[in-house]
Amino acid sequence: MFSGLKDKVGEVLLPGDEFSLETDDTISLTERVKPEKVVCGPGLRRSGDRLLVCKSGVLRHKQPNMFWMDSQQRRYVPAKGETVIGIVTVKSGDVFKVDFGGSEQASLSYLAFEGATKRNRPNVQVGDLVFSQFVVANRDMEPELVCVDSSGRANGMGVFGGGGLLFTVSLGLARRLLSPHSDVLSDLQTLFPCELVVGMNGRLWVKSSSVQQTLVIANLLQSCDTMTAPQRQELFRRAAQGAL
Repeated sequence: MFSGLKDKVGEVLLPGDEFSLETDDTISLTERVKPEKVVCGPGLRRSGDRLLVCKSGVLRHKQPNMFWMDSQQRRYVPAKGETVIGIVTVKSGDVFKVDFGGSEQASLSYLAFEGATKRNRPNVQVGDLVFSQFVVANRDMEPELVCVDSSGRANGMGVFGGGGLLFTVSLGLARRLLSPHSDVLSDLQTLFPCELVVGMNGRLWVKSSSVQQTLVIANLLQSCDTMTAPQRQELFRRAAQGAL
């Protein structure tokens, strides 16, 4: 099953496609056989001895055994451990309500910031942007965010957003920008040096040397959503020449 799933990496799959999780019938008498475990990411679901595709897209693989569906989805479903860009909408007592673009708002405690105590409260106002991480993301529970990592450090999370521009792209493009060797991000940084914050929920915040350049960067990233690599390189070349 594991090799059969690997053969489909890079191909377009549709909801209803399935793979069997049954092991091979042949038994090795000399080598110790270890069962292969498959980690299912977004778009894949296990049902008994079957692996089902529940979202159309391109099958992706990450070593050693993680698979997921890469699609042009715009509706974000929260997942534990993912970092998102949220907007503070309500300040009620000890808890902030944060809009992250999902079906409901998430809660953010005032103690979920680095160095925050009952006397030293963070300066968070309604309308502020926060870069935070999900610690609770369950369909039966209210989503909960924090702005610290497991060691209690901010690690880049917290309130931000002064003087920049917030806009949205597809979830697929957000994951491409967050990949270790993103071709889109490398081309962009070569063209326009800028500050860029990417959330897994498809929200991007960018700040450049001028308002005009910031708007150009936002338009370029939104245009890259459905472009191939040659089309993107041609678009960036025209932008470098000032043709846009």
